[in-house]
Amino acid sequence: MTVGFSVENRVARVTLDRPERMNAVDAETERELEAIWLEIEARDDISCVVLTGAGQKAFCTGADLKGSGTKTGLEYWAESRVNGFGGLAFRKSLDVPVIARVNGYALGGGFEMVLGCDIVIAADTARFGLPEARVGRMPLDGGMVLLQRKIAHNQAMAVMLTGRQFTAAEMQGFGIVNETVPYDELDAAVDRWVGEIVACAPLSLKAIKQTVNRTGHLSPAEAQGLRTPALIRALQSEDAVEGVTAFREKRAPVWRGR
Repeated sequence: MTVGFSVENRVARVTLDRPERMNAVDAETERELEAIWLEIEARDDISCVVLTGAGQKAFCTGADLKGSGTKTGLEYWAESRVNGFGGLAFRKSLDVPVIARVNGYALGGGFEMVLGCDIVIAADTARFGLPEARVGRMPLDGGMVLLQRKIAHNQAMAVMLTGRQFTAAEMQGFGIVNETVPYDELDAAVDRWVGEIVACAPLSLKAIKQTVNRTGHLSPAEAQGLRTPALIRALQSEDAVEGVTAFREKRAPVWRGR
């Protein structure tokens, strides 16, 4: 297996496990990732996902060019990747919050996967970039269409048109990274964010993310009126009653996900 996957205490941990290849994604890894995202979408016992790379050097350095054989750039582009790089870059069906634990290089498709996450926590040694133009390629699996929608035009163009690597601090300044910490404090920072997410009602989390994912193209009035399935389920849930009851009784709520 090239991807680690475990679930404990409502937290799923997905780890790209090819440290000898800087956690680059080959065809097998891509298939494993797609299977994992589908499983997470089908389960009700997960409130948060942490995505990271094995080892200390890399989060993910994108597509494994050495493993692509003689495939041309045109042939790569022609292949269907409806959810973007790693099945995540612009996936809209995954309603569970995803945290990127960026432990090292997040380049090319690796950076595109970061763009598909909801919260990004990075080690101060992490580096981000879209270097495709430097090897005669383009960021086809999310970079060109996502980055310009997340940050200022000039910042996005600086990333894509230079192909250079940016620090975690620079990416935090751009608004891509939520928090930058020393590498030794990375796990503690991620766990703190995980704890805050898991403290929320799981159905509320899904309703919020589903609504955000499905209404970005609508006007505020249209978005307000959209009755997404997750929203209806959350409003009618036992947890909706439990949350208010626990608040009135000044105690921590006990979420049941129903």
